[in-house]
Amino acid sequence: MVPFPLHGRQRCEGLAAIARIKGALEPLRERADFTPNSTLDALTGLGYPAEKIRSYQDGPTGIGFLIDTYPLCVEGTMGRDGTQADAFGGYPDHAACDRPSGGH
Repeated sequence: MVPFPLHGRQRCEGLAAIARIKGALEPLRERADFTPNSTLDALTGLGYPAEKIRSYQDGPTGIGFLIDTYPLCVEGTMGRDGTQADAFGGYPDHAACDRPSGGH
């Protein structure tokens, strides 16, 4: 269940995506707007299609999100203490960004 790391140009694209995402979510975090709809609006404002974004409540003051623009995937959380995000290249044997269930 370990995702593929990004290398070269894809890594640069992933780091740039993380910076844009953190910038878009920071105003929400500062005003303690921890709702999935606000997060979705901020991320679609960056040009990501709504159907490629999953945002979900992660406790009372936290949001989790996954942007599935495979082969570039960005997953993270936003909460009172900050926004964390990681860019990766999907999972083995699974052409998408969500974590596959089951196994071999």
